[in-house]
Amino acid sequence: MQYYDERTETKMPAALSLDPAEVEKFSKLAAEWWNPKGKFGVLHVFNPVRLQYIKEQVCARFARDPLERRPFAGLRFLDIGCGGGLLSEPMARLGAEIVGVDPAEKNIQTARVHANEQELAIDYRVGTGEDLEGSETFDVILAMEVIEHVTDPRAFVRTCASMLKPEGLLFVATINRTLKSFGLAIIGAEYVLGWLPKGTHQWEKFIAPEELRGWLTENGVAVKDESGVIYNPLKNEWRKSRDMGVNYMVVGQKR
Repeated sequence: MQYYDERTETKMPAALSLDPAEVEKFSKLAAEWWNPKGKFGVLHVFNPVRLQYIKEQVCARFARDPLERRPFAGLRFLDIGCGGGLLSEPMARLGAEIVGVDPAEKNIQTARVHANEQELAIDYRVGTGEDLEGSETFDVILAMEVIEHVTDPRAFVRTCASMLKPEGLLFVATINRTLKSFGLAIIGAEYVLGWLPKGTHQWEKFIAPEELRGWLTENGVAVKDESGVIYNPLKNEWRKSRDMGVNYMVVGQKR
């Protein structure tokens, strides 16, 4: 079922996790996805550490050689909240059969055009995880920088877990709800450095690691690894860290 949001003139699937204000926010920025100097420039810098983490964990779980050109061949991926395709495209290049879903139609249009230009076969769809629940399953699900934008994160994790194949992997990247994250991820990133548009994040919607671990566990997903991610301003790069006080990534495996 769909409803029509007059503020964005965008058809969007009605779903438990959907927050129309968040969809409107990112719809306005759709044209910026592939501009490394634009509004999503920070994600372009952030992408290498995310990609390396995903590659390491997937290759270890499925006994793939990370040095191969297409180590993800034969694996089915779902990229929830795919935006313009910054993660979906590298997964496709690594050989994955990938479905990318996003509730903002403008984001999907941007993603489709760019994928076609790159001659990549990616199944992009306007929608949410709930739209696929009960009908499709995946070896790997990516929920990167999305859970802090949904209305019910606990239900969102349940939806993700329900679509995982047995022994499949679920990746979640998000921001911890700490005073440090308020200072760095909101005041610093949005208001001082201008990395993100003002209002991109709401501190009260950030997710503490212990909350995420609990939601994963209650849905039969065992946490296999977790890592903080910190920024090195001298090198203009992100790297993994033991510090999970702000940005962090978690990977769980379905029992």
